[in-house]
Amino acid sequence: MQDKPKPTGLTRGRLFLVLFVGFMLSVAGISVFTNLTRMAERDAARAQQGGGGLSLEPLTIDSGGKRHNFRIELARTDADRARGLMFRQSMPADQGMLFDFERDQMVSMWMRNTFISLDMVFILADGRIHRIEPRTEVQSERTISSGVPVRAVLELNAGTAERLGIKPGDRVVHPMFR
Repeated sequence: MQDKPKPTGLTRGRLFLVLFVGFMLSVAGISVFTNLTRMAERDAARAQQGGGGLSLEPLTIDSGGKRHNFRIELARTDADRARGLMFRQSMPADQGMLFDFERDQMVSMWMRNTFISLDMVFILADGRIHRIEPRTEVQSERTISSGVPVRAVLELNAGTAERLGIKPGDRVVHPMFR
């Protein structure tokens, strides 16, 4: 007697397994896409309502003998810093966002999914402004470096620093800077 040759290629069992795995990967892909879309829509809706859910607190900049008062959102967590001011269509003139990096470090920022131009104010641990990147390009992935280790970055509406005469060496007054 001769042994039957073993079948090669796709048998019914293998075909079923391939189809089942393909189906499960499709379901997982659709689920991930749907959840990412819902998260983006939720963030965009939150942004259009005027905020990302962070509470507002006072911050003052002492510049040339004048005090400029702002209400800022404080981004302390990785998630808050990553989201920043993304998806917002506008921001009131007296508001901004302060990114707390918890310790001095080199910082690089970008404008991905940010629809409003900003002034980025790079702040040393003692509250002195190191440098200002004015009028950033919206939706740009170009990195904007602090140049030196900084403790925080304050984002304000584009043109605010120039309009108010805020410049490097001015002091930011906030409990973060002691």
